[in-house]
Amino acid sequence: MKQLHKILNEITALTLNIETNYPELYRSLDENPMTLPVSQHPHMDKVVMQEYLESLKQMLSHYLEEHKSSM
Repeated sequence: MKQLHKILNEITALTLNIETNYPELYRSLDENPMTLPVSQHPHMDKVVMQEYLESLKQMLSHYLEEHKSSM
């Protein structure tokens, strides 16, 4: 349970960072297939939440790489 709480805190912090510093990316979070559950009643556990956290990190990293190269 402690590990899940840590993951949820990381997701919250990362999402807040994206919302504050990259609003154009934040708007696309709701539309990104990586962030949407595939099943109608998804099972949310530590593994699923860790995968979600990793997908957020990858999205931000990819976004930063794209915009760094276009400057």
